[in-house]
Amino acid sequence: QVELVESGGGLVQPGGSLRLSCAPSESIFNIYVMVWYRQAPEKQRELVASITSGGKTNYKDSMKGRFSISKDNTKNTTFLQMNSLVTDDTAVYFCYSRMAVRSYTSPKDYWGQGTQVTVSS
Repeated sequence: QVELVESGGGLVQPGGSLRLSCAPSESIFNIYVMVWYRQAPEKQRELVASITSGGKTNYKDSMKGRFSISKDNTKNTTFLQMNSLVTDDTAVYFCYSRMAVRSYTSPKDYWGQGTQVTVSS
């Protein structure tokens, strides 16, 4: 079973930075989009940023300038660089991807287990 593996979360002080990574556990035929979501305590899951196979990026307006999404096609890895972190950024960050695992399989939705980001002094 293909999994999305997230890493890079942790505890950071306000104003600090973290870089999250997400990659499938095996080679993939086609990755259509990779997306970062987050869910803070007592809040709904919200979109953070996304990047398509062609490199088009999309951000929530409030995160532009602080967060940056990128990808490494050779490793099928997406990154979320988070700078100038504030306490409100505290959340579980989830990686999502729509992928066709093999050339003969239909695209499906995949979710990572999430990585905790805690911003606190």
